[in-house]
Amino acid sequence: MTTSGVGETPALTGEQQEAFRRAVPAAMLRSPYLGSLGLVFDRYEPDDVVLRLPFRAELTNDGIVYHGGVIATVLDTAGAGAAWSAHDFTKGTRASTVSMSIQYVGTARSSDLLGLAGTVKRGRELIFTEITATDDQGRVVAQGLQTYRIV
Repeated sequence: MTTSGVGETPALTGEQQEAFRRAVPAAMLRSPYLGSLGLVFDRYEPDDVVLRLPFRAELTNDGIVYHGGVIATVLDTAGAGAAWSAHDFTKGTRASTVSMSIQYVGTARSSDLLGLAGTVKRGRELIFTEITATDDQGRVVAQGLQTYRIV
């Protein structure tokens, strides 16, 4: 590896960048909370992510309809995945959601829940994503906007 200047992060080859990006989904799902939910990345492409939560009655309010916090988790995780999916790892690896707004517009009844996320804009540290949660028939459950920071 070479460096681009004094005090700067070492440069990474395209292969190294891609290896880091491909490792992100598994790393995210190893966290205790996310791992306990059983989330699965159906698609993880640059700026285009689909995250699936297989239906489990214990994640609902009544055995049928998902709890809003579960929907928020799917939105947040899908958005974070989109942020990481084309990230330049020379810019850092510490990350967090800065803000997220959600509009709940429907329900997912006894259905897998999908989070579809895309990146709207990448800044120096901030990444802006749009996320939609749907049931497994494509009916919209919620929509979100997320600001994610990686340093």
